[in-house]
Amino acid sequence: MSATAFKILTADQWRRFEAEGSFAGAPIDLADGFIHLSTAEQLEGTLAAHFADQHDLVIAEIDLQRFGDAVRLEPSRGGALFPHLYATLPLDAVLRVERRR
Repeated sequence: MSATAFKILTADQWRRFEAEGSFAGAPIDLADGFIHLSTAEQLEGTLAAHFADQHDLVIAEIDLQRFGDAVRLEPSRGGALFPHLYATLPLDAVLRVERRR
């Protein structure tokens, strides 16, 4: 497993994340019981599949090493293994952010 993964957030989700210092998940994450992440190789596909018509997104690169077995690679889109985080995401686990307008 890679040392990092990516979480795509709306600008509103990012503002709340920064203000609260942690992120429990987007509505789909809360419904599924884990935070959906993408590897670097999966990121553009995730953007195209789930965020194609959205603007003002924030892509947060997450340090996975600090989560141990709270991160699991599990089958998702097309059977590909995606990283899923079974924990709340603290702001200090974000290594960098990229804004997509």
